[in-house]
Amino acid sequence: MSDLRSAIENARPPRRWWPWVSAGVAVLLVAAGIGIAVSRTHRAAADAGAGAGAPVRGGTLQFALIDYQRSPDPQWGTNYAESLIGNNITDKLTWQDPKTGEITPWLAQSWQYNQDLTEFTFHLRRDVTFSDGARFDAAAVKANLDQYVHGDKALGISPNGATLLPGYLETLTPDDFTAVVRFAKPLASFLQASAFTANAQPGFLSPATLKLSAKERTDPKKVIGTGPFVYESWQEQVRTVMVRRAGYNWSPPALGHRGEAYLDRVVFNTIPEASVRTGSLTSGTIDATLDVGTTDEKPLASQGYKIISRGVSGTAIFFNFNSQLFPTNDIAVRRAIQAGWDREAIRRTVLTDSYSVATSVLAPSVPGYADYSGTILKYDPAKAKGLLDAAGWTPGPDGIRVKDGKRLEVKLLGINNLVANKPAYESVQQDLKKIGIDLQLTVVPIPDYTAGQAKAKTDWNITAANRSRNDPAVLNLQYGPALGNGAYVTADSTGVDLAEVTETLGRLELTLDPQTRRQYAKAAQDLLLDKYALVNPVYNPSQVIAHAPYVHGIVFDAQSRNHFVDAWKSNGK
Repeated sequence: MSDLRSAIENARPPRRWWPWVSAGVAVLLVAAGIGIAVSRTHRAAADAGAGAGAPVRGGTLQFALIDYQRSPDPQWGTNYAESLIGNNITDKLTWQDPKTGEITPWLAQSWQYNQDLTEFTFHLRRDVTFSDGARFDAAAVKANLDQYVHGDKALGISPNGATLLPGYLETLTPDDFTAVVRFAKPLASFLQASAFTANAQPGFLSPATLKLSAKERTDPKKVIGTGPFVYESWQEQVRTVMVRRAGYNWSPPALGHRGEAYLDRVVFNTIPEASVRTGSLTSGTIDATLDVGTTDEKPLASQGYKIISRGVSGTAIFFNFNSQLFPTNDIAVRRAIQAGWDREAIRRTVLTDSYSVATSVLAPSVPGYADYSGTILKYDPAKAKGLLDAAGWTPGPDGIRVKDGKRLEVKLLGINNLVANKPAYESVQQDLKKIGIDLQLTVVPIPDYTAGQAKAKTDWNITAANRSRNDPAVLNLQYGPALGNGAYVTADSTGVDLAEVTETLGRLELTLDPQTRRQYAKAAQDLLLDKYALVNPVYNPSQVIAHAPYVHGIVFDAQSRNHFVDAWKSNGK
């Protein structure tokens, strides 16, 4: 019998209660009944409808996206459209404040964890149901997490949560509304994972949905969650329609929203072309659009449309270097790329005020972020040329450097899902050419990128993307050799110590003490950016929405995904 089981049976006093709080934030637990006093947070980067009067119930919001939902299954989805929509069909155990990073209640009223950070006990609300009437309880938490992490081969369900929740052992259910989640090793980031809303998210599905195959889950009416909306229809590459869930009354307390969603319906329209999205907004065909073109922000604002945005917490848009493949197996090449392009030029010519140039691999909103703009990430073409000279790379007849008869060609695979990606990469390409590096760009839609990634270790020197997660453990998730291993570090990597990389990144899972975690995050950034130069951060992405002035209350969460439970239209249509 495990220590945890013994503790449950002996009713051991809890080690610690919710929430995981950053230094200087005070909280209060109320003993009577199930009440918990939660300070109402300011809605991050959202138009709360100030001065617009009381929210109006009813109406349909027509919303545009650059991408489309490939499956209605929220636990499977790996693009922004999929995670955004899934967040409104399902709920999470906890809610993360987008400004402070504080973890606060949602479907779990309170929680505690052991000193080793291997056991997390959640005490659930008792009034939550799935939209098919099934009760949300500890058994539902267990069934979801088991399938989320392990998958189900017979049903064609992939282990979508295996990377987010490494070392997951089991979920115990000592009573109907207590779920105890156990891990084989410390996982400090699990509390943040319990609020995670980005790709392949742990949104809870009805027991009836969990019994369905991946193919059966392409029927949206069969994908059942506890969220404020339910699916009405799904037409791949065209649109997804969701309608208000009757009887919903368990929004995160931090949002201050009570009862059902205000809107009757939200229609997500896939419109790949920026000009068409903008034209649809100005013509009144749609009410709001994500993925606003950088050149459209000011014109739309001047016409009276509201521009709201939030930087994406997690990593910057990165160039992950393949440490195994020539020529990025040469640290001099990696360092030269870091120093060899003008960040100010990208800020000036590509980005708007909604974005920022990357000054670390971590976004500034993530606890533990450190600024490297004056050191490793400072534009210094003379330094870059000197590094290449010293490493034996000499200018060829066309200006591209050569070593041992091989040109300095660096092949990049990137995604075109964010409007600033390709122009930013092209700016870097132009600057690197001046110092003798031929950066060859392949920037494609997500399905093509995913297919290309299957051969990334052998075919691509750089993979360019970002990873959403408002926790410094995103670095372990992305670069840990046993997890994402974004730089393909192995025991055979030239000049890179596999054990050191594994240990340095793994420390982020060992503590929730804010000061110690900041120290570990700094060490991780030092290793990735400076000591081994495994990554070249480019810019900090942002999700930018333009909407009509009669639209209010669209919420950006801590992963910069949108929630529509509080959204409404003052024209009521």
